[in-house]
Parts: sequence; structure tokens; C-alpha cells
Amino acid sequence: VQLQASGGGYVQAGGSLRLSCAASGRTFSSSAVGWFRQAPGKERVFVAVIGGVTHYADSVKGRFTISRDNVKNMVYLQMNSLKPEDTAVYFCAARPWDLRVVTALDLYDYWGQGTQVTVSS
Repeated sequence: VQLQASGGGYVQAGGSLRLSCAASGRTFSSSAVGWFRQAPGKERVFVAVIGGVTHYADSVKGRFTISRDNVKNMVYLQMNSLKPEDTAVYFCAARPWDLRVVTALDLYDYWGQGTQVTVSS
């Protein structure tokens, strides 16, 4: 599976952005896809995953929504009510589909390049 993230940009606090993750490969429909983010000087952390289960980090729950379109091989992250602390490079990643909630970075096999999200106060 090859992944490419896009849709980042600059937005004011309270605004919205929708990130897209385009996937190629015949195994996409059997993959769980997660979003992660990395703020300057900080570690990359889990944001959301969609696969056998859908799960969000507490910091984004109620504001972000992950969805997928298996026909188009796309996964989306709708981000609403953005805060300055959401500023980060966002990455999508894929791993085999299962029913566990997997948030550990090292359990994801495929990664796309990041897309920058900047939220101004």
C-alpha cells in the first residue's frame, strides 16, 4: 500500500480542514488506516484510526471525524473546531485490518508523507 496525504493548510482557531489520504494497492480495503501528527519538537502521536474499529485520541474526540471511501481508495480526516495545539504535520499510515484499537506507530507498516496543518490563535 502506498499512501499520500494532502489537504493541510493554514486556518484560524475555530476553523475547519479536511485532510485526505490517497491509497494505492489492492490490499487497501483490507487495511486499517490511521492518522498521526507530529508537532515541532515533539514525538509523533496517534490521532484516529478506521478499520475494524474507529477510535480517536481524547484530544480530538468530538472535533475530528475519520471516514473512508473504499471505492476511491481514500481516507479522510475532517477536523473541526481547530485549536492552535492542533498545529502539526499530519501523517496517514496503514496496517492490516483487525478489531483491535492500534495506536502504536511501530505497528503500522505503510506511511505517507506528511501534510502541514497550522492553526493560528
